Amino acid sequence: MKIGILLGDDIGLEVVPVCVNVMQAAAEKTGLNIQWMPLPIGRKAHEEFGHTLPKVTLDGLRDIDGWILGPIGHAAYPKNEPGWGGMPPLRKMFDLFANIKPVLSYDNIPSIHKEVDIIFLREVTEGMQSSSVSDAGTGEFRPNDDISVGTRVVTRKGANRVAREAFEIARIRTKKRVTAVHKAAVYRLVCGMFSEECQKVAAEYPDIAFDEIHIDTIAAHLVMSPQEFDVIVTMNLFGDILTDLGAGLVGGLGLAPGLCVGKRQAMAQATHGSAPDIAGQNIANPYAMIQSGKMLLEWFGRKSSEPSATSAANLIHKSTAIVIKEAKSLTPDIGGRASTTEMGAAIIDTIGQL
Repeated sequence: MKIGILLGDDIGLEVVPVCVNVMQAAAEKTGLNIQWMPLPIGRKAHEEFGHTLPKVTLDGLRDIDGWILGPIGHAAYPKNEPGWGGMPPLRKMFDLFANIKPVLSYDNIPSIHKEVDIIFLREVTEGMQSSSVSDAGTGEFRPNDDISVGTRVVTRKGANRVAREAFEIARIRTKKRVTAVHKAAVYRLVCGMFSEECQKVAAEYPDIAFDEIHIDTIAAHLVMSPQEFDVIVTMNLFGDILTDLGAGLVGGLGLAPGLCVGKRQAMAQATHGSAPDIAGQNIANPYAMIQSGKMLLEWFGRKSSEPSATSAANLIHKSTAIVIKEAKSLTPDIGGRASTTEMGAAIIDTIGQL
């Protein structure tokens, strides 16, 4: 398996190496051979190549299975260049159409709800986020100073493939349920098309329970009883909002990993930002980055029928849960006193004991 390492900015330089070390430990335990490829991005790339997303990085990404992208967000380099921000351009260039974000609660980490285990899938190549999904121009304009207009795009291809990814994930889970989120009662054409495609895919998966719910209704249900949901699939803007809401239910963005997947590649990236206020202090929580790396292994195992990758992902999942339950090596944001590297080391030690 070939994996790129893109450190990002600020705490990315701390949490990404920990993530790589954990993934490598799990891979060695299960016999998975990983070829690592460091690639420049962000502030350091700008200093060396004059661009935050240089050609050498793009060329390197084309021939690998996936990559780990640290948080981007340094304030010291230009924000008007095409590569700034990293994630939206990479999603477009490599057609990474589904953003997968799990929301999982732990008994000994303070949260609004317990026994929460949800996988959100957000379509990220179309919809309302026009500037990050358009090849040219944007989906919004202002004909005069009193009027602003925005457009939302849904295609059958986009809706169908993100729905299919949701059902494939549901198949390996316990509840085996997919919930499609939209507002088809009002937006009968745009949301209606998303609903139609979800229904088509659902018919191909008779072993998976399927239901649909409106965006406003699920917002209330997630706050009151998130335990009733399993896999949730939705459109770009709706998903952008719901995934942050989900993270808030279980303890915050420090516990929010993420994976963007395409047909043949995937990008692991935690939801949180680069946190320049704590950079260099070795106190950043590596959980979200580590779990994003775990998701990359899990995806590769599922797509390539590679059991060693699946086993490595399971090892990381189990080891992280044990370290959190023991609560001896947790970072300050989740009630502990350990450093970033100490928490990573504890997870690696636990992998060795399983």
